[in-house]
Amino acid sequence: MKPLFLAALLLLAATPLFAMAGQNREYWVAAEQVTWDYAPSGKNLMHPGQDMGPWGKRLRYPKYRYIGYTDASYSTPIPQPEWRGILGPELLGEVGDTLKVHFKNRTDRPLSMHPHGLRYDEDNDGADHRGAGASIAPGASFTYTWKIDEKAGPGPADPSSIVWLYHSHVDHVEDIYRGLIGTIVVTRKGMAISRDDPRPRDVDRSFTTLFMIFNEEHGAEGGLKHAMNGYIFGNMTGLEAVAGETVRWHLVALGSEEDLHTAHWHGETVLDRGHRTDVIELLPASMVSVTMIADNPGTWLYHCHVGDHMTAGMMTRWTVKPRPQPTVSPPGPPPN
Repeated sequence: MKPLFLAALLLLAATPLFAMAGQNREYWVAAEQVTWDYAPSGKNLMHPGQDMGPWGKRLRYPKYRYIGYTDASYSTPIPQPEWRGILGPELLGEVGDTLKVHFKNRTDRPLSMHPHGLRYDEDNDGADHRGAGASIAPGASFTYTWKIDEKAGPGPADPSSIVWLYHSHVDHVEDIYRGLIGTIVVTRKGMAISRDDPRPRDVDRSFTTLFMIFNEEHGAEGGLKHAMNGYIFGNMTGLEAVAGETVRWHLVALGSEEDLHTAHWHGETVLDRGHRTDVIELLPASMVSVTMIADNPGTWLYHCHVGDHMTAGMMTRWTVKPRPQPTVSPPGPPPN
């Protein structure tokens, strides 16, 4: 047997079967009208006893959201972590996969779903007022087909998974401010946990944060909600890791020229494509994925480091829990 042919056979045998062929992954997503609360606690959780200034005078607004469902009946919503907030369902895939996203518009206006980074044809762009998926009427449905090719996956200097945005693109400015935003996470080929679980196998936990100023009242200061995942003044809760875990942070931003953000963690540092830092710069439509080894137990600040944004409540806290110590059984009785 020729050496090159033998080497090819050995490589094929060593490759996990789930890494050899892409999967068709189906998602069911509806756009729905909701009432959104930027501070569900009704309190400034960053500074107990203080109010939220002009940004706390009105907290509840009519919004639109993408809601994920388990199947085509659109009757059972998929639960989301509390920290995910206003973001739509996270769509997951591995390089080589195809995403079939069944979109149902349950609102009162035409909407769409436009993905960043993935491969699609004109009908599946979900934008530019052309193609079958560009504008889905109220009550109507459309299935988007998006392919995850190599150019949609992590590059040579990227970690094992990267984040892309999706959002409505009919009224391409107002649809975003209305809340129609979500994320797609793509795992490097061969790094998925399994065929059925496309999350990266070298990560223990992941979090996604949208830094964005929602303009609720046509520029009035109190209506400029400086939010992390749609929450202000520490109301984004549930960010918890365990000491020793590898944590992937997916950071995205949208908005206008005021949306210059600097995501900053207290207590830990991250690797950004080989660069060690604790601050990541974000502009509108930025999409950055970084890796952290959470090894410093405590509860820490996590916020945008822009002064005006901190004043307006673009802050929260996150926690690294101590790793539980193994239980040691008491010694047995001495032998007779």
